[in-house]
Amino acid sequence: MNVNANADADTGIVHGTWEPRPATRWEDGFLSGNGHHGALVFGEPNDEQVVVTHHTLVRPNGAEQARPPELAAGLPALQDRLLAGEPDAAESFTDGRDLQWVQPFHPAFQVRLRRANGGARGHRRCVDFATGVVHSAYEGWDSRVFVSRADDVIVQRVLAAELDISLDHRLPGAPKDLGVGHGAVLTPDGALLTLRARYPGSDRACTGVTLVLVTGGTTTLTPPGLRIAGAQSVLLLTRVLRHTGELDVLEQARALRELAAHEGDSYTLLLDRHTALHRTAYARVTLDLGAEPDERALPGSELLDRTESPALLERLFAAGRYHLLSASGLFPPRLTGLWTGDWDTAWSGAFTNDANVNLQTASAAAAALPEVTEALASLIHGQLDDWRDNARAVFGARGVVAPPHSDGESGLTYHFSREYPLHLWTAGADWLLKPLVDHDETRGERDPRTAAALAEVALFYEDFLTRTDTDGNLVVVPSYSPENRPGNGSWGAINAAMDLSAARHALHTAADYHPESAERWRALADRLPPHRINDDGALAEWAWPGLDDTYDHRHLSHLYGVWPLDEITPYDAPDLAAAAYRALELRGAENDSAHGHLHHALVAARLRDGERVAHALGQVLKGDFFHTSLMSAHYPNRDVYNADAAHTLPAVLLEMLVQSTPDRLVLLPALPAAYPSGRLKGVRTRFGAELDLSWSPQEATAVLRPTRTHRIEIRTSTGARPLDLVAGEDHVLPLGAW
Repeated sequence: MNVNANADADTGIVHGTWEPRPATRWEDGFLSGNGHHGALVFGEPNDEQVVVTHHTLVRPNGAEQARPPELAAGLPALQDRLLAGEPDAAESFTDGRDLQWVQPFHPAFQVRLRRANGGARGHRRCVDFATGVVHSAYEGWDSRVFVSRADDVIVQRVLAAELDISLDHRLPGAPKDLGVGHGAVLTPDGALLTLRARYPGSDRACTGVTLVLVTGGTTTLTPPGLRIAGAQSVLLLTRVLRHTGELDVLEQARALRELAAHEGDSYTLLLDRHTALHRTAYARVTLDLGAEPDERALPGSELLDRTESPALLERLFAAGRYHLLSASGLFPPRLTGLWTGDWDTAWSGAFTNDANVNLQTASAAAAALPEVTEALASLIHGQLDDWRDNARAVFGARGVVAPPHSDGESGLTYHFSREYPLHLWTAGADWLLKPLVDHDETRGERDPRTAAALAEVALFYEDFLTRTDTDGNLVVVPSYSPENRPGNGSWGAINAAMDLSAARHALHTAADYHPESAERWRALADRLPPHRINDDGALAEWAWPGLDDTYDHRHLSHLYGVWPLDEITPYDAPDLAAAAYRALELRGAENDSAHGHLHHALVAARLRDGERVAHALGQVLKGDFFHTSLMSAHYPNRDVYNADAAHTLPAVLLEMLVQSTPDRLVLLPALPAAYPSGRLKGVRTRFGAELDLSWSPQEATAVLRPTRTHRIEIRTSTGARPLDLVAGEDHVLPLGAW
């Protein structure tokens, strides 16, 4: 099992990671997934555990009945009080409910494979990012697990003569009164195992079905599992079902058998079908930072200790793209991606929309992962009816308002409290739709679903933006900057910078998609007030006069106009960009959350500060945020399993190397001195071209392969110039010394 077996032939970059020791903690288990099912593989030698997850698995906790608060009738009075100078008026804008978390994400069960009297000599485990195969091997044992993107099934092949197999629900945090039923039935060539878990106090349940196909030897039932002796190989096919009856289980058993009902090696055929889809997506973009071959060959645990090694960033970039792709399908990644080994997931393992979802999916357009964008679109478009209810109930408006949190089943706003008045947040729909707009720009076609959603956002602003200040500017009231508050005010305030930027962007973007309504929506956007620069020379988090900034905070919501928007750039708005940079300088890290550091890095890259990008990256790389699985944690010292760092880091590396708009390409805008040479291949731009970029201290070269004819501006450290692109014609751009 050579870690270099899957490496770029021309660079030696390793597309995988490996360990010489078993994963005794589930957090260190290697991961595979297809955006629906997930598999987390860990365990002691002779006791392998494959934790099975599914994006739809959420536990009822009362939130399934929750509705948005009916507050619209009181909105005018709240607006009057805030505008009259009552800073804490919004604290009573509630229906009195307690904080209600969304339904928590949880694992299904584990497929447990035990072997008696086995050794563990020569132990080695690895995951191949290009195929999604998790492989563990030692004396007398060989196990390979992947989750098929083609057939939506967890596939495991084991080469071991003696084996006990069971489906086990006993994972950390599992409710004691979980209703569990097991089934085990022999078949002509193996067995069918089932596990049904009914949630406490609910008629809802989930069911796991595993078909076990055995070549050679004998199979004996040992309820609730089975024992295999003298086998040549064992193939396991597993699926999870929600809200199922007995007939559904039998149908799934037949479907699993059909997957293996053909001549030849079933495992190889299933893997080939899956790999044709997975490898194609994974291999579109690669990053080479000129790392030393010896460092590239290290196990991940050793490489994580070399925090300044280019090989570490290469591997984390590859792992981040792999995990992001693997977690995206039915939905985009949750706070934990698609995986957890514990029922007590932090913050319910939700889709958290006021930062985390967008940070995790930030690289999708540039990193050529339309699968991720489509997963985000699936979440959004499946919830638009709920977003309409939010707009009506809270604001008495047409159109849509996105919730701050979602469990995937509901898009209703019900998670809020005095300290987190998230029901006041109106910028979420624009932020969630921004990656869909980027995707449309990248491919050169406009998705009618995105167009329709943007129109509804514009309709909301038409109804909501009715108040004005003494200068005749529209006022966003109430307004909320996640998850911060003014130093001299309360959380529900006026004219948060994020809300201003989001409203402007949403109205202008909707106008671009809908020429018939463009004039009135642009006119509405033009009536919004400008950003405010405070006495420190920084872009103020609240543009309303008299509201003081609170600098030490993990969120950077007020810099939304810098990233992900193109509203504030050093090229088009240098004075605002300087104020935004000052705001970034003054921003503290608060509780050292990974998403805060990497959000800081993304903004710094847009403002062309490579050393600030490097420092923010260093806070994560040196802070012990990564498990040996190369999945990450929310806090330093691997505290709280969380996908933010793992999935966001590729976006940071791309932003420091390449930035694009529909009319501009910026090359090497924020390259840290620590990475003087490298090569980036396959990046997509928002003006419809694929880009390869190489650089060294002596020279840099870009190759553009446009799919449409267009004039753009090229910006480098030496200035700007126009470039006329012709569809189908490659453009080689020698950029000189760097």
